[in-house]
Amino acid sequence: MPSYLERRQIRYPLYGLMAVTLVLIGLLSYYNWIIGAAGFILTGLLIYLIFQVNHKIRQETDAYISTLSYRVKKVGEEALMEMPIGIMLINDDYYIEWTNPFIASCFNEDTLVGRSLYDVADAVIPLIKQEVETEIISLHDRKFRVIHKPEERLLYFFDVTEQAEIEKMYHDERTVISIIYLDNYEELTQGMDDQTKSSLNSLVTSILNKWATNNGVFLKRVSSERFIAVFSEHILQLLEKGKFTILDEVRETTSKQNVPLTLSIGVGTGYSSLPELGSQAQSSLDLALGRGGDQVAIKQPNGKVKFYGGKTNPVEKRTRVRARVISHALKELVIESDKVLIMGHKNPDMDSIGSAIGILKVAQMNKREGFIVYNKNEIDTGVHRLMEEIKQNEALYSRFISPEQAYEIASDDTLLVVVDTHKPSLVIDERLLNRIENVVVIDHHRRGEEFIKNPLLVYMEPYASSTAELVTELLEYQPKNGKIQMLEATALLAGIIVDTKSFTLRTGARTFDAASYLRSHGADTVLVQKFLKEDINTYIKRAKIIENVYFYRGGIVISKGKDDVYCDQVLIAQAADTLLTMDGVTASFVISKKTDHTIGVSARSLGEINVQVVMEHLEGGGHLTNAATQLYDMTIEEAETLLKSAIDDYLEGGQKQ
Repeated sequence: MPSYLERRQIRYPLYGLMAVTLVLIGLLSYYNWIIGAAGFILTGLLIYLIFQVNHKIRQETDAYISTLSYRVKKVGEEALMEMPIGIMLINDDYYIEWTNPFIASCFNEDTLVGRSLYDVADAVIPLIKQEVETEIISLHDRKFRVIHKPEERLLYFFDVTEQAEIEKMYHDERTVISIIYLDNYEELTQGMDDQTKSSLNSLVTSILNKWATNNGVFLKRVSSERFIAVFSEHILQLLEKGKFTILDEVRETTSKQNVPLTLSIGVGTGYSSLPELGSQAQSSLDLALGRGGDQVAIKQPNGKVKFYGGKTNPVEKRTRVRARVISHALKELVIESDKVLIMGHKNPDMDSIGSAIGILKVAQMNKREGFIVYNKNEIDTGVHRLMEEIKQNEALYSRFISPEQAYEIASDDTLLVVVDTHKPSLVIDERLLNRIENVVVIDHHRRGEEFIKNPLLVYMEPYASSTAELVTELLEYQPKNGKIQMLEATALLAGIIVDTKSFTLRTGARTFDAASYLRSHGADTVLVQKFLKEDINTYIKRAKIIENVYFYRGGIVISKGKDDVYCDQVLIAQAADTLLTMDGVTASFVISKKTDHTIGVSARSLGEINVQVVMEHLEGGGHLTNAATQLYDMTIEEAETLLKSAIDDYLEGGQKQ
């Protein structure tokens, strides 16, 4: 039997059929009235039946619609009241006008109507004020994804607690690979007998195995100075919370045995692919070693790097094997190039210019044209005096060119040597750096997150006093095709003297060896002093900065200039150096305006405080005892507050970046 919907669809054609039938009967009655009368009677009966059926269909349709409406309304009400999704209507004053029972039960309340959101769920207020469409918030120990409909003043609450717990479990259980490296193992064990070396190995292995067992780490020694450690993200978080105390434990325990061994750890995290984790771990280890070792580097997928440790000064290498290898590699690169361009950092100091002159000599010794890129409008007083002396030597002065000239003469076969910096943002002309593919980096600063991409050769030794010291050692292994001139040797010696504060800071045996080599080639110490002389106005200006000094915590002093007095970076650094010579001072920080929108901060220490880590909190960097940063668009007082916060974080929270 057809359904009422089907019958409903049939009735409309029937009306048309009846009309046609009546017309035909009318024509038939014209010829035979008896048959016509019978036809009309039958048609009348048929019409009656049709109207009866139509009436029944209408009744059934009304009943169906009524039933369906009731069911839909009932389902809607049940869904609204029973489904596990919170619904909340609020007014303009953040008072709750209506909720379904689910959201009330989540708050362990019978009703929330009439309550203020500030009392019930204040975490939702910022979402409403900022007109955020959706966000996950925590309420009563549960996680909710809140969807905000501002026009209706309506909030939906989806409970995602279990989902969040599963996601957290997934992140906590992800694999982490780290490489542990014994920084100075090879050098310490060179002169040891087998028994002493075995004893040292047992000691270090015992310390690391105990650390691994206590922290749930799988540890495997893969060579005499290298370990592989595998653990989870959760364990990594615990190790970070403890600031990787294994670094201190190994250093302090081995020091008692008169073999001060240190660790460097590179950590790969954030990837699901094991090859990628291994690559990240090695890259992180390279970064830790480039910063002097005795620290942990954790490179994250977003490019950011965390550092822990780095409390000790980089240990000076006893041998020059690496210097000889690098020198020969540099020689090959110079010979393969058509010309050599040398570039230091912006506002170059004596070390930058001196080391550039040294690399220029390397190019000339290998019979290649060399040019030093500099901006004559961006040099300090000491460098200006050096340049005035260089102008007297036409052959040397002609090798100094502007960034524009360098860009014009650069070719695909040109070699660019970057000295005294490894950060692209600090070079004199970043456009030139991007133009030349063949790049060599020679620097003595601890390696930072920012680094020149894909250099052919990197010679970074944080233990060195200066880049001029490194370049001097490279010169010793170059062909003796040309004698080092007095002015060239003097410029290199000036770089060493400036960076060591006349051989008082960061000075090792090899520093004196380099100075001796330069002195034997005619370096003039009297001329160096002439370059480093300062005028009375500069002295007075520095004194005015120093007069505002005060002790902040322990032996840490802070001094700040005035908002209307502008000082260059050299003057700020000199003020920090001067403060460090004062009685009772272990670390000094000087803050001063450089321009209307830039504030310079220089930091110095005697080694007890790692000022590099403090400056890295403020997006700066440098050495453990010598660092700086620049802050933008703020007042001296705001900069002072940030600096104090960074110092507090260093002293109270551990040496973490």
